[in-house]
Amino acid sequence: MNYVIIGNSTAAVGCIEGIRSVDKAGKITVISKEPHHVYSRPLISYLLYGKTTEQRMKYRPDSFYEDNRVTPVLGTAVTKVDYENKKVVLDNGDEIAFDKLLFATGSSPFVPPMAGLEEVENQFSFMKLDDAAALQKVINKETRVLIVGAGLIGLKCAEGICSKVKQITVVDLAPRILPSILDETGSELVQKHIEKQGVKFILSDSVAQFSKNSAQLKSGGKLDFDVLVVAVGVRPETKLAADIGCKVNKGIVSDIHCATNLDGVYAAGDCSESYDITSGQYRVLALLPNAYMQGEAAGINMAGGEKAYDKAIPMNAIGFFGMHIITAGSYDGEAYVVQTEQTYKKLISKDNLLKGFILIGDVARAGIYTSLIRERTPLDTVDYELIKEKPQLMAFTASERAVKLGGAKE
Repeated sequence: MNYVIIGNSTAAVGCIEGIRSVDKAGKITVISKEPHHVYSRPLISYLLYGKTTEQRMKYRPDSFYEDNRVTPVLGTAVTKVDYENKKVVLDNGDEIAFDKLLFATGSSPFVPPMAGLEEVENQFSFMKLDDAAALQKVINKETRVLIVGAGLIGLKCAEGICSKVKQITVVDLAPRILPSILDETGSELVQKHIEKQGVKFILSDSVAQFSKNSAQLKSGGKLDFDVLVVAVGVRPETKLAADIGCKVNKGIVSDIHCATNLDGVYAAGDCSESYDITSGQYRVLALLPNAYMQGEAAGINMAGGEKAYDKAIPMNAIGFFGMHIITAGSYDGEAYVVQTEQTYKKLISKDNLLKGFILIGDVARAGIYTSLIRERTPLDTVDYELIKEKPQLMAFTASERAVKLGGAKE
C-alpha cells in the first residue's frame, strides 16, 4: 500500500502514527513545501522570545521519519494531483504514486487588498518557522513594528518580539482583541495585561493607505513604522483538493472517518472541516489537538482500521506574557462567571450539558471542563455546583472516576 500525505505538520504526524498502528509495512511518503522536520507552529513566537530553540520546537524526535519508515520529501511542493492515475506531481517534475492520499495542507495567511501594500519593503507574515527567521533578521532595539491584526497570530508575534524592538503598535478593525475566542470582559482583561508590556492598540480602525514606511489610518491618524506584520487571518489550503473534485466549503469536507467524497482520499487538520459537537455545525477548527486527532483517525481508516473523529470542539490554550488562557466550546447558553483583577472564569451550560468555557489567569484543571464537553456528560449526573467552583474528579461518580483515571473501560 502506498500512502501519500501532502503536508508535514500535526495532522501528518497523527496520520503517520495512525497508519503504523494498523499497517507496519505500507510505504508512507510525506511531501511538504517547508524544508523543516515537523515542528510545533505555536512555538515560533517563543523562538523569537528566546524561550525555545529550533531543536526543542520539533514535534517529534529527529528519528521520527526513520522510526516510522517514512520517506520525507521536504522543501518541495505538490503542483497537481492526478486522481485518475493515482499520482501526485511535484514542482521538480517528479511523480509519486498513491493508493491512499491525505490532504494535510494546512492554511495560508490571508492578506486582504490594502492600498499601497506593495510599497512596503519589510513586510512579513507570522505563521511558519521561516517567517520568524526572516523577521528576526530585520529587527533590532530601534525597530518600530506595526502589526495589522489583533487575533492570536498578531498577538503571539507581539509577544515574541516585544523585548527586541523599540515600539509595537497593533491595529485591528474589530473593537476588541481576540474576538474569535474571548468575550468582551475577557478581551479587556488580556488587553490591559499586554498593554503593561508596552504594546499599543488602535482598535475599531484600519489602514486606508500604506506608503514605504507609514500607514494612513481611516480615522485620519498616521503611523510610522520600520517593519510591518500582516496577521489579519488565515485561509484553508483547499485548491489541490478542489481541483480533483473534492467537495469544499470553507475547508475540505470529510465525514467522521475523515474521508472525502473521493474514494481513497482523506483530509485532516487546518485545511478541513470538522463537526463541532458544541454548536452542531461543520466548520474549520484550526487547532493543534484536533489536527492530531483528525490525522490519527484518517491514518487508521486509510490503513483499513476503524476510527471515528466525532468529538471535535473549538479549543485554544495560549499565553501572553505569563497570562494563561484556555477556551473551549461555544458560548451560547447560561453563564456562570467568577472574576478577579487577574483572573476570569466563564462556564456556559445549555440543555443539561457544559457547552463552553473561558479561563484566564487560573487555568488549573481545565481538562475536567474539556472532558465534560467532549464526552457530553449530563450535568445532573455530576456535582456541577462543586465543579463550577473547584473542578475535580471527586465531583464524578466512582465508576466515572475509574474511567477517567484509566483504571476501567467505559
